[in-house]
This record gives sequence, structure tokens and C-alpha cells, in this order.
Amino acid sequence: MALATPSSVTETRAATTRYRPSVSFLVGAAVFLFWVAAAVAGRHVVPHDPFAVQPALMLEPPSAEHVFGTDELGRDVFSRVLVGSRDILTVSFSAALLGTLFGTLLGLCMGYFRGPFDELFSRIGEAVISLPVIIMALVLIAALGRSNPALIGVIAFDFMWVVARTIRGAVLQESEKDYILAAKVRGDSALFVMVRELFPNVFPIVIVEFTVRMTFAVFAVANLSFLGFGVQPPAPDWGLLVAESYGSLISGEWWVALFPTLAIGSLVISIYTVANEANRWLSGSSLSS
Repeated sequence: MALATPSSVTETRAATTRYRPSVSFLVGAAVFLFWVAAAVAGRHVVPHDPFAVQPALMLEPPSAEHVFGTDELGRDVFSRVLVGSRDILTVSFSAALLGTLFGTLLGLCMGYFRGPFDELFSRIGEAVISLPVIIMALVLIAALGRSNPALIGVIAFDFMWVVARTIRGAVLQESEKDYILAAKVRGDSALFVMVRELFPNVFPIVIVEFTVRMTFAVFAVANLSFLGFGVQPPAPDWGLLVAESYGSLISGEWWVALFPTLAIGSLVISIYTVANEANRWLSGSSLSS
């Protein structure tokens, strides 16, 4: 593996020292951490039981007692939104992590071995990517059944090919550099070269890909839940909350759909700002190294 020179280490440290997080990143990180905390501890801090049906309180507007109002069954919307963060974050994180993990492994192999192996999986990837994720997910979930593991697997499968294509491109660039050619001359095994030489140098791209996939995963989970193919009732998933409250909008009960929608938007924007800042920082560090 190519060793960093003292000057390059000094430059990298200087770039890290000069780095100052932007205001948008700090706000985005705070919002994201809020939803993570809600996912972890939401059931213990909510003011009302998110599953308690109270017909006498049906469709009450926001008030001091119910700050987000109540839904068509009298359940507290604020409590359901907080608790609902658990499902969407768990499924989105798991799908993005698995998709990035397998996509990185596949991309390393495609970029390193090339030839028929690369050609075969490139064509498969192009076929998968050409299909909208929602359409493919609907077909696969209909075949596999409606469950969180199936939802995670379907989204991860789609993301895997996008990540693989990105990592493959990075590996093709790195493969032409002297340290890879030297490793091949030394007779290092393909596994050693991919794990010890190539992976550390494409790792920043892996991090960026994971954060970007996380953003798309939130959208995918919310959309599939809205269509009835995602997280299933009685779970207070945000997409499911919007779907259940669709009829209430017609009669003027706007709060039932508004707050879950704002929750989805705030989570997506917070992840995007964190991903954008990570990309900016990693790009700056790599230019200074």
C-alpha cells in the first residue's frame, strides 16, 4: 500500500484543522439526531399511547393536550409521529447499509477482474437500474410477502447495483496507479489487493454512497408504505400515516397528514445535508492528501 509522506500527512492535518462545519450541516445533524433519539426512546417519552383508540377524541385539531391533534380513531398524532420514526429509520438504515455493503463488494470485483465477469454483472445492473425502484419493489414484495425483512431486502437489492457501478468506476481508476501495479508484480492475491489496497482508497466514496442511499431509502419506504406494500398496520409508519389520513384531507382535517409529511421531509433534508457535508469534507481531505 502506498504510504503517506510526511508532507502529505501535514497537509491533510492542516485541511482537517481548517475545516469548519456549515450552519446547514449543524442544523441537519441536529434534526437527524432528534429523529434517531425519537426512534430509540420514543415509546418511553411520548405523552400518549400511540396505539390507544379513543372514539370520543376522533379528529380533534391541535391543542395543548394533543399538540398535533388526533386521527380518525382518536389516536394522538404527535405520539404516533415520534414512535413512527423507529420503523422508517430501521428499515431505511438496514436497506442502505446492506445495499452499500454488497454493492461495494460487487463493484470491487467488477473493477478488479474486469472481462466477462464485469460484462455480465454490468448488463444485469443496467437492467435492474433501468426499472423504477418502486415498480420493481412492488413486484418483488408481491412475490415475497409484505414484511420488514422483505422490504429491506428489496430496497437493498436495487441499491446494490447503483453502488456497484460507482465503486467499479473508482476501482478502474485506482487500478491504473503505481501502487496497484506494484502489488500485482509482487504476486499479492486478488483478495489482498482488493481488501488492503483498493478498499481503503475508495472508502470515502463508500461513505458518500451510503448517506445518499439512506436518503433514497427513506423516500422508498415512505412511498411503499403509502401504497400499502411497506410497513404494515398498526405500526405508525409515516408513509402509512399519510395514506390513512388521505380521506381526512377532503373533509378539512389537515393536521393528520401534515405532520407525518413534514417529518418525512425533515428527515430526508437532514440526511441530505449531512451527506453533502461529508462529501465536501472528504473531497477536501483527498485533495489535500
